[in-house]
Amino acid sequence: MNVSLPNDTPSLHIQNGVATITLQRPGLRNSLNNQDLRTLLDHFEAINADHAIRVMVLRAHTQGMPKPVFSAGYHVAGLNDDVSAPNFFQSVPDVLCRLRPVTVCALNGSVYGGATDVVLACDLVVAQQGMEWRMPACAIGLHYYATGLQRYVQKLGLNLSQRAFLLGLGLPFEQLQATGLFQSLTCAEDFETQLQQLVARALEMAPLALQATKQSLLDVAHQAFDVSVLQAREAMSQGSADFAEGRLAMQQRRAPRFKGH
Repeated sequence: MNVSLPNDTPSLHIQNGVATITLQRPGLRNSLNNQDLRTLLDHFEAINADHAIRVMVLRAHTQGMPKPVFSAGYHVAGLNDDVSAPNFFQSVPDVLCRLRPVTVCALNGSVYGGATDVVLACDLVVAQQGMEWRMPACAIGLHYYATGLQRYVQKLGLNLSQRAFLLGLGLPFEQLQATGLFQSLTCAEDFETQLQQLVARALEMAPLALQATKQSLLDVAHQAFDVSVLQAREAMSQGSADFAEGRLAMQQRRAPRFKGH
């Protein structure tokens, strides 16, 4: 399934349980305008509604760029039109963070501004060597929104988040790798192989347990969890056909055939 949209807004392709969203404005370093943000939110809604989708991949078209850029973040011109734009931008990583399927960012270029929070909102990240990460919010006079700051500190730690925001300098991906942010940091030649191996591994997991555990981990990370909710998710998985199939597959020494119920 392909979703066709006007011009160069983010595209959506769905195949074999994987939804792929592609940023496709390389001429403007894949910057995101208000229409792009609305399109991404529409794509997220469609993905959440399709329970056959088990993995979502977010990637960017970088072919032809002198230096690959995954995304330059919010299109700065839009800030002149609407001072509430950063709050609208916030809705994209906030919704992405809670998306039902496992989300994978295929970070095949440098990333800047608000797009860094979009990366942080993904569950897993495969990154390409030799790129950089930069957050220029303070350099343009902007105090960043709360959930974005929270994701930064949770995933990068306080010290690195201070360096990113308070100095606004580019951080090499190799430096970020020490935080555990990237599932793998690989050369350009091996990037697609590493990405596909990661997606294939996620598709091998039991869907119900995977999606419920994803949400529980986020709840715990945000210190906003209800033990009874986590216990209910645990009980749901224990009573599922997938868990019965998983146990049987272990006994029979074969790969499980999960059906998501």
